[in-house]
Amino acid sequence: MAFSQQNRNGTIAGIIFVAIFAIAATYVSSLGPIKALGLSPLVIGIVMGIFYANTLHNQTPSEWQGGITFSGKKILRFAIVLYGFRITFQQIADVGMDGFLVSLIMLSSTLILGSWVGTKIFGMEKDTSILTASGAAVCGAAAVLATEPVLKAEEYKTAIAVSMVVLFGTISMFLYPVLYTTIIEHSTGFFHMTAREFGIYVGGTIHEVAQVVAVPASIPGTPTEMADAAVIVKMTRVIMIAPMLIVLGFYLAWDARRAGGEKSSKTKLVIPWFAVYFIMVAGFNSFHLLPLDLVDTINQIDTFLLTMAMTALGMGTVFSKFKGLGLAPIYTALTMFAWLVIGGFMITKFIVEVL
Repeated sequence: MAFSQQNRNGTIAGIIFVAIFAIAATYVSSLGPIKALGLSPLVIGIVMGIFYANTLHNQTPSEWQGGITFSGKKILRFAIVLYGFRITFQQIADVGMDGFLVSLIMLSSTLILGSWVGTKIFGMEKDTSILTASGAAVCGAAAVLATEPVLKAEEYKTAIAVSMVVLFGTISMFLYPVLYTTIIEHSTGFFHMTAREFGIYVGGTIHEVAQVVAVPASIPGTPTEMADAAVIVKMTRVIMIAPMLIVLGFYLAWDARRAGGEKSSKTKLVIPWFAVYFIMVAGFNSFHLLPLDLVDTINQIDTFLLTMAMTALGMGTVFSKFKGLGLAPIYTALTMFAWLVIGGFMITKFIVEVL
């Protein structure tokens, strides 16, 4: 037990150690050049954690490992629950049926496509494929973190997924403004989108929330409706993470029984309760019972806890575990990126015009 009398001091020391890294990651992410790239503290945290794992890991007491593990698992679950304070059900209602359908279709199709392509075409392990797909389908690094406990995946697999999400999410952040200003805004016919349509496209296909915010902000003279549509559609994708994780839990239990035959016929269904609590918190937040200042403070604390969790996962990522993976993660992430950019454009155009 992490907090047994024998392990308590080491566990607390490990948690403090991770928190110090998270503080440093938060500071680095606030620096001008880093902030301009839209890199969140979560991303900086996992990079710092990976650096530690491959350089200084043997220089720290082994007793601290309990605190590092606690940060990457228990604190992670708690942080995902608190993530519900970023969302209200009114946001889903405000987005309209077209925005909701774009979110639902892109999330489902990207998750299925990425998982299938990764395992069947490029020979990746199922856990790594699903983690990478969940990050592209929902909300980047936070989605990878939320999916990891359901899969019970190893830390290095989470790190691979996060790195792919960060890479192609960053490319998207620079690509979309160029597409809009050079092609979409001035085109006629199929390739043209209104500001609201483009906002739905951005919110339905770009990985991280921060990247979604950054795209309209980087386009000169951006109409308010573009930024509003992008953020609301994105938050609709975020709230879908809870039902996605519950469905994933059912699928994994069914798949284990199917693969194991009689031996696995009694495979236990693991319900990700933290995802259920996430929905409950979002529901509570929808009543607006708490002052906005308090909600902002909770969200800041939550970002820090997520940074701690990401840092801890990085601390369990040793490069030697990557041997044999080759370029499969990049090919898988690239396939999903192409689907999000091209497929997402066509789906957005079709749904918005039909509805």
